[in-house]
Amino acid sequence: MLFYSFNNQDERRAFGGSDFLELQFCKLKKGTNIKSIVATRNIVDWRNDSLYVCGDDTDVFYKQYKDVFKNGVYNNLKSGDIDFFGINYYSPELVEEMIKTIEVNKPEDYRIILVWLNKAKDFNGVYILGV
Repeated sequence: MLFYSFNNQDERRAFGGSDFLELQFCKLKKGTNIKSIVATRNIVDWRNDSLYVCGDDTDVFYKQYKDVFKNGVYNNLKSGDIDFFGINYYSPELVEEMIKTIEVNKPEDYRIILVWLNKAKDFNGVYILGV
């Protein structure tokens, strides 16, 4: 299994400590400027509604999802491939593109992430937060 969710953080810690990528909903209001969206002060790690990728699975995640999670905005406002050690932000428009790409390509565990990304439509995009 590539994606994990946990009912609480004690459950996450018992499973694997802190060696995870966190896929998190951006809960800032739509229309928030990009500098604020990617500011570390506005990001709260370890949310219970996040999806997690175990650190041991980052290579598999990258191979399967590099064409899905592209053009994320980093904390320095540049964008590109997934930064496994920093902030990656994907706008609501990119979330729509991701859903379409996943539906076509059907990478590993695609059903799990499709359900999660469809929930992201209620938010201001998503983050991947590095290890």
